[in-house]
Amino acid sequence: MPLVEINPDRCKGCELCVVACPQAILDMSKEINTKGYFYAKVIEQPRCIGCRLCAIICPDLAIDVSVNAVQYEFYSY
Repeated sequence: MPLVEINPDRCKGCELCVVACPQAILDMSKEINTKGYFYAKVIEQPRCIGCRLCAIICPDLAIDVSVNAVQYEFYSY
């Protein structure tokens, strides 16, 4: 099963990942991170299909997606 991990302190709350997720498993937190932004959080992990669209669209590189303990890289930065 894919695992989505979000680093709350890197997130600036742009909500691009929430819009990009085809399974609608992401939402914005009611809590504020150290930078003063509401950050993205995973609300329904089991529904994740591992497409990595959230990680690809994230401008702050705050999201990592692992599939079966292997992290796939589509782009090398």
